Amino acid sequence: MKVEARISLAYQDEVKAKAIKEAISPDNINMPEGLSIETFVEENYVITLIKYSGDNFLTLQSTIDDLLSCISVAEKSLSALKR
Repeated sequence: MKVEARISLAYQDEVKAKAIKEAISPDNINMPEGLSIETFVEENYVITLIKYSGDNFLTLQSTIDDLLSCISVAEKSLSALKR
């Protein structure tokens, strides 16, 4: 099975979007076989493309859950720095 997911998140400005992208990018290395993740910034959006080719759909689901969790931590960290 081949599946692609696109996650697009909007932020107030490009500076914050770039900070979020940089915070989560280290997670996008050493992927298991059949899984690839690409994250980039377009204006004030962080866009992540996830491609999965394999038999276990839970791998894709776990990857998306992990990505969203990492983004949440990055967002909370940025908010704490503003205070």
